[in-house]
Amino acid sequence: MGALPMRDLLLVGTFLAVLPFALRHTWIGVLLWTWLSLMNPHRLTYGFAFDAPFAATAAGVIFLSLFLSRDKLRMPWSPVVIVLFLFVFWMCLTTVFAISPLESWDQLKKVLKIQVVTAIALMALHERRHIELFIWVNALSIGFYGFKGGLFTILSGGGGRVWGPAGSFIADNNHLAVAVIMVIPLLNYLRTVVTRPLVRHGLLLLMLLCALSALGSQSRGGFLAIGAMAMVLWYRSEKKVLGGVTIALVALGLLVFMPESWEQRMSTITAYEEDGSAMGRIRTWIFCANIAADRLMGGGFAIYNFENLAIWGAAGARTVHVAHSIYFSVLGEHGYIGLLLFLTLWWLTFRESVKLRKASRTRPELRWVFHLAGMCQVSLVGYLVGGAFLQLAYFDLPYNILVILVVTNRWLADGRWRSETTGAFGSAALGQAAPVPSSSGQRALP
Repeated sequence: MGALPMRDLLLVGTFLAVLPFALRHTWIGVLLWTWLSLMNPHRLTYGFAFDAPFAATAAGVIFLSLFLSRDKLRMPWSPVVIVLFLFVFWMCLTTVFAISPLESWDQLKKVLKIQVVTAIALMALHERRHIELFIWVNALSIGFYGFKGGLFTILSGGGGRVWGPAGSFIADNNHLAVAVIMVIPLLNYLRTVVTRPLVRHGLLLLMLLCALSALGSQSRGGFLAIGAMAMVLWYRSEKKVLGGVTIALVALGLLVFMPESWEQRMSTITAYEEDGSAMGRIRTWIFCANIAADRLMGGGFAIYNFENLAIWGAAGARTVHVAHSIYFSVLGEHGYIGLLLFLTLWWLTFRESVKLRKASRTRPELRWVFHLAGMCQVSLVGYLVGGAFLQLAYFDLPYNILVILVVTNRWLADGRWRSETTGAFGSAALGQAAPVPSSSGQRALP
C-alpha cells in the first residue's frame, strides 16, 4: 500500500513544479493542459490524485498568464481559424435550441474547454521550439498508451483487448486505437529531427508498439485507419517499390502475430449485414440523418435517448446507441450546417498543410516544415478514416494537429526561419534524411 500514494505524490509534485512556469509563460500552460487532457495521468493513480482538479487548476493558471505573461500573444486569423470559431459558435447555438438544452449543455462545457485552450494555443505558440515541444507532448501523451498497449498485446499473444484510461476520450478500445494510430506519423516526424541515435531508435520502437497496440485493441475502425495511413505513406514515398515492400513486410509481421480471433473480428468489416454492432451503427446513422432533415440546427448533443428514437429512429431500431461516427454525430447533433462547417474545417486544415509543403519544398533550411506538414496530413487521414466509425468529433488531438499546422504557417510567414535554425532539444533541420530532387532541379525534402 505504501507504494501507491507515491504515484499520487509524484504527479502532484510534478504538477505544482510546472505551475509557476505556466503562470509566467502561456505556452507552457498550454503544454501542461495538453498533457493532462490527452494522457489523463491522474487516472493512473490510486489515491487522492485520481479525482483532483488538475485540468481546472491548469486552465485557471493559463487564464491568469494571459494577463501576467509578457509573451507575445497573437491570433493567426487564417480561414481555418475563422471556420473553427464559426463551428464553435454554431455548436453554442444548437445547444440553445437543442431538443434537451440542459443535457446538451453538459457536453458543450467539455467541448468549450478544449476549444478555448485551442484558441489560446493558436495565440501562444510562436517559436519553433514551442511547436516541437507541443508535438512531443501530444505524441508521448498518447504514445505512452501505445507503449503499454503494445507490450500487453505481445504478452497476451494478441488475445487481450487494449483499453485507454477511464473517464477520458480514449477510454474505449476503438477510440484509443485511432488515437495511437494518429500519433505514429508525429513520432515519425520527431524521429527524423532528433540528433541522438538512441532517441531515434527508441521512437522507432515506440511506433511499432503503437501499431501493435492499435491491432491489439481489436478495433475495426482502427484497422481501416492504419491501412489508409499506410497507403498515404506509400504514395508519399519517392521510392515506391522499396517503400511498398517495407510497409508490406512490417504489416505482414504484425498481422502474422495476431491470433485467429482477431482475424475473425476483422473479417466482419465486409460482412457487416451479419454483425449486430455494425447494423446498430447504421440504424443510428439513419436516426441522425432523420433529425437533421427535420431540424435545421440538429438536435443538440443529447439526442441519444428512447424518446427521440421513437420519433426519428430507423425501422427496426430498438436500442439507443451514440452515432459512432464523427460525421453522423455532427450531422445529428448540429444539422447539415454544422456538418458543412466541420467538413470545411478539415478541408482547410489540409490546405494549410499543402501551403506549408509548397513553401518549403525547395528550401533545405525548411526541410523539417515539409516533413512535418506531410506527417500531419497522414495523421489527419487516420482520423478522418477511423473517425468515420467512432465518436471522436470533439477529441483534442486532431484540433491540436490543426494548431500545429496553423502556427507553423505563421512561423514561416513571420520569417522566423532566418534566426531559428534548431528546435526543441537541439533538433536539426531534418536529422540525417537526404533531400530529393524537385521539379525545378533544386534539392528538396523527401
